[in-house]
Amino acid sequence: MPSFPFSLSAVCVLVLSLSGCAIGPRYETPTAANPGAFKEAPAAAGWLPAAPADALDRGEWWKLFNDANLDELAARVQVSNQNIAAAVGNYAQAQALVREQRAALFPQVSVDGSGRRSGALRSGSSGTTPTNAFSATLGVDWAPDVWGRLRQAVTSAQAGAQASEADLALARLSAIGNLATNYFSLRETDAEIVLLDETIAGYERAYEITNNRYRAGISAQTDVLQAQTQLLSTRADRVSLTRNRATYEHAIAVLVGSAPNDFSLPASKWTPTVPGVPTGVPSTLLQRRPDIAAAERAVASANAQIGIARTAYFPSFGLSGSVGSSASRVGDLFSASNTLWSLGLSVAQVVFDGGAISARVEEAKGSYDASVARYRQTVLTAFQSVEDQLTAAATLGQQEGLRLQASLAADKTEQQLLNRYRAAQVSYTDVVTAQAAALNARRTLVQLQVNRQNAAVALIQNLGGGWEASWMTVPPATAAPQ
Repeated sequence: MPSFPFSLSAVCVLVLSLSGCAIGPRYETPTAANPGAFKEAPAAAGWLPAAPADALDRGEWWKLFNDANLDELAARVQVSNQNIAAAVGNYAQAQALVREQRAALFPQVSVDGSGRRSGALRSGSSGTTPTNAFSATLGVDWAPDVWGRLRQAVTSAQAGAQASEADLALARLSAIGNLATNYFSLRETDAEIVLLDETIAGYERAYEITNNRYRAGISAQTDVLQAQTQLLSTRADRVSLTRNRATYEHAIAVLVGSAPNDFSLPASKWTPTVPGVPTGVPSTLLQRRPDIAAAERAVASANAQIGIARTAYFPSFGLSGSVGSSASRVGDLFSASNTLWSLGLSVAQVVFDGGAISARVEEAKGSYDASVARYRQTVLTAFQSVEDQLTAAATLGQQEGLRLQASLAADKTEQQLLNRYRAAQVSYTDVVTAQAAALNARRTLVQLQVNRQNAAVALIQNLGGGWEASWMTVPPATAAPQ
């Protein structure tokens, strides 16, 4: 094989030896708020019963509520929810971008071939003698990653793909969280409808009693009118609950990827289960929250962009080579005597750009600083959200016991006043007031129970829902220090 000129060979060896260099700054996860314990955890301890430490590690956190219907709907959400489908598409796109950027690290090989048959037409000649021409060329082009620009691009794309993975987890967490909230609200509405049906039946009996007493001349007509007003108002409240139930059902239909017309959720018994949620230590929040993971990956991507911008200060190299052959017959294409080869090296260096490269480097640094600030703000907001839900969990747990006692007392008051009215000891206005207070206490208790479930859902969401970014536990090394 012919020898290369010494200068070209030396330059090629130099380019290959430099291809291990990197210009960008080494990436380190930015520091952020990381308290040793949740402030409101002691207050919430009385509300959170003991639970297995791995209760959230399984990921299927909705099963903690022990509701088969919710489990079935959650499975449908993960398959048919369109927001999740969009996040899956974005993640696939990000993974493809990583493969595309990684492919730039390798040489591009191309093959070119052609065949031509030609002849000349001469005046007075009865024919021509055609000739054949065939050629084949194998070409290789490679831009060595001398300053680490391509590797930084791969690192940036990988960080983007990991952020998309976190966004996908966040989409799933949000969709199932919305499902659980709407589902429990619908079940609470069913419970209120049952409660109102029982109350309406009692009001109908009370209306009949007052009407009979009025006809007998024992009670005034105002007693009948009060009983009728209360009965009709309660029926109107039931109609309002029916509307609310339909709204929740429509929302659930969309979450599971169905048109509201094609979806129905029959009423069933509701058990207001409030699971124990192990909060863990605050540091686990940095790996369990998808939005924190996505924000951290955005910082990593921005860090890589600084290195990419800095490589513009240095020359770029390109290596190309080709082997080709031409012949009048296909069989002769592979003859050594017909083979031509070439090898080339190209170097490009910006001499003057009016400060454009420096501006792009500063732009990348500014983007990095902004992404660090967004990451830290995301962490702070996450801790705030967890503390808020811990407070809500504790206070709602305490309120439930008090509301239950208040409801029982209101029921006794209602019954005693009704008995006293029948004995003509009190006016019917006292009965109406007691009945309204009893019904309000019952409904408030039911609403408080669903609020506790929704608070548990919100707490699980704010803790990350059992999702964990394993790639955040070991920060990847990117570029070497400048």
